[in-house]
This record gives sequence, C-alpha cells and structure tokens, in this order.
Amino acid sequence: MIFTQWEPHGVTAHVIPWNYPMQIFARTIAPALAMGNCCVLKPAEEAPLTAVRLALLALEAGLPAGALNVVTGYGETAGAALTGHNDIDHISFTGSVEVGRLIAHAAANRVIPVTLELGGKSPNIVFADADMDRTVPGVVNAILQMAGQTCSAGSRLLVHESVHDVLVERIKQAFDNVTIGPALSDLALGPLISQVQRSRVLSFLEQARGNGAKIVAGGNALNGGVFGEGFFLQPTLIDDVHPDSPLGQEEVFGPVLAVTRFRDIDEAVQFANGTDYGLVAGVWTRDLSTAHRMIREVLAGQVFVNTYGASGGVELPFGGFKRSGYGREKGAEGLRSFAQLKTGVVAL
Repeated sequence: MIFTQWEPHGVTAHVIPWNYPMQIFARTIAPALAMGNCCVLKPAEEAPLTAVRLALLALEAGLPAGALNVVTGYGETAGAALTGHNDIDHISFTGSVEVGRLIAHAAANRVIPVTLELGGKSPNIVFADADMDRTVPGVVNAILQMAGQTCSAGSRLLVHESVHDVLVERIKQAFDNVTIGPALSDLALGPLISQVQRSRVLSFLEQARGNGAKIVAGGNALNGGVFGEGFFLQPTLIDDVHPDSPLGQEEVFGPVLAVTRFRDIDEAVQFANGTDYGLVAGVWTRDLSTAHRMIREVLAGQVFVNTYGASGGVELPFGGFKRSGYGREKGAEGLRSFAQLKTGVVAL
C-alpha cells in the first residue's frame, strides 16, 4: 500500500508589508494555521497595529496561546532575527525585491522553504479591437487602487498605435475627474504612505521628463487644506515612455501610469515581457485567439482578459515569475505552500 499525506512544516515566519495589513495578514496566516503550523508574524513598522489587534481577537476567539504570535520592530533587527532563527521551518515574505533577496539568503543558509511575493511592473495591454467602455475604467482602477501602492498595480499601459490617441485622451479625462482626499473619506484616490515615498515618485517623474516622456495629466504634489494632512499626489499619466527607461522598468509604487505604443502582437509580447518582473498582466481584446496567445506568452503569474483583478480573490493562486518571486499564495496551492508532502509505503 502506497499513500501520501500533507504535514505541517512546524513554525512558520511571516513578514508582511504596510499596504494591506489586514488582507495580507489573513492570506498568509490562515493557510499556515489551517495546515497545522504555528506562526510568528512581523508586521511592517509603518502599520503594526492591525496585526496586533487581529492576534488579540484570535485569542479571544479561542485560538490556542502560542499558535499565533506577533513580533513588532524594524526589518533590519526584528525581521532579520525572525527570518534567521534556527527554529523557523518556513518563511513567507511579501515586500521588495531587495529585502526578498536577503530573506532568500537567510532561508538558503538553513535549507528551509520560502515563499516570496515581491514587486511588479504589470502591464495592461490594449489591442485595437478593445471595448473602450470596459477598458478605460479597468485601466484607471488598476493604477489608482491604493494610490498605486500595490505590487500588482497596472503601472504600464501598452496600447496599439491605432487606438493610442483615443485611449490616452479618455484616461486623461478620467484622471482629471478623480476625487482625491483622506482615506477615511472613501474617495477614488488617497495619499501615499510617507513624504519619503512621495519624493521618490516625484523623482521618477522628473527623470521621465528628462528622457522625453510627456506628462499628459497630473504630475504634481498636492499640499494645503485637506491635502496638508497627508502625502498626496495627482494621478499622473505619462505618454511616450520608452520601454527601457527607468519609468518603463522600475516599480514606482504611486499613482503613475506609463504609456508605450506597440505596432503588433509580437511587439506587445516583447514589451510586456521586457522587464525583470512578472506578477500580473491585463489584456483587452475582443479576439479570443489573441487573448489565449497572450495568456500563453506573457510571463506573469496572473493574466486577466477584459478585466483586471489586482491579484484577484482569495481562491485565485497568486504569485510571480522572474523577480516578482516564487511560490504561490491563495487557493489550494497556497495551502500546499505551508505543508510538506510525505510518502508512506507499507508492505502488506
């Protein structure tokens, strides 16, 4: 008799970012606990309170003491101590490529598995036959969600040259009409996380101007009045971005959409795959053959057609190709990440 069974790793470490402190907490801790592990989580220093509160609620709900633990602190101290600890059996990390490399090294030193969900430079690819009434709101939401501060943001717009002018004008109009304000006001666009992050985004815009790109909408910081209580930036649309420029290659983490034209499907695939990232992609077309070819040839963990899910629901496996990481969260694959497979062989 031969059989297999899934068993927990033991103690799993979880290091999460600030941008979705409740959602990412849930999507990494729930499957780890469900597969029988005990968890130690370090939240981002910019947003630690959500994790602490959720852990207290878990205790109140009856989760055994010690099954879920939260350690606050800075990455270079608390994070390094956690991911380098000899009693950790698996690491799950969501964050930047730079920190992901350090965590991968820490896991490799002890030969333990690691799940890395890192950055993205995700494209929305718009073909000539796309339904513009569906495409425009999809593209706009894909970059303005969380003010672009999400690894799966649709930060590149690759558009067929025949519909370029029409699409850019419609997105410009949408950006010009975006409601902006504090997050609790539940408007279309909220602030960036910090002055440091806003300054970083603005530096990309200055560099793009110097490289010949054209700022069609936005491009400025917002200050004074209601904007004086946060780090606000206008939604920014930049046209004629060279695919090899910093704005075409690097993750900005802000409400900035970089536009590049393509001539045909081969060039669309080339541009889509022309960065070191491969997290999410959107394809906008009425042609089913084009859609399936793009799903097949675009190097991304998720490819949406005529919609854009920004990592999708909890049932959809999520993770990256290339520098966007490895391993999968969500869905059945996310459960298996937090378990190891054992084979039993019994001679009867």
